[in-house]
Amino acid sequence: MAWSASGEFRQTEADIRDLTVTTLDFDAASMFRVALFNNSITPDYDATAANTAYNAGTWTSGNEVSESGPWSAGGVLLVGNDVTTAAGGIVVFDANDTASSTGFDATNIYGCLIYADAVASPVANQGVFGIWFGGTGFTVTNGTFTIQWAATGIFRWDVA
Repeated sequence: MAWSASGEFRQTEADIRDLTVTTLDFDAASMFRVALFNNSITPDYDATAANTAYNAGTWTSGNEVSESGPWSAGGVLLVGNDVTTAAGGIVVFDANDTASSTGFDATNIYGCLIYADAVASPVANQGVFGIWFGGTGFTVTNGTFTIQWAATGIFRWDVA
């Protein structure tokens, strides 16, 4: 079964709240990477921390969509990370739109894994979010592929 929804990995959230992950800073530069994936994966947002990591579980590089240079294996840095609050008890995680360099050739892009590249424990490259782009796979031919994050943020938590 292919993926059909975005989500936060619940084990990562639990690791943050019980301080198992003490170095995860959502505002820090160079904290996260964005790796593109095809539709051969089935995200499990209840997976163990080890199975959320980049190049582990369903997120193996065999399912990754990449091209050396424009969007290399392992993904590109997420930049401009910011955590803010919104009305009604909402916490928002957002960043700048994420783009490849020019000359990118890729097909079958269905979504991405946002993972903590700067975190080594309890699991290196621990996944934080799986973002499904919806519908059919995207293609780019000798161009720039851009993920335009929603105006309301990449992810929102209701803590009211």
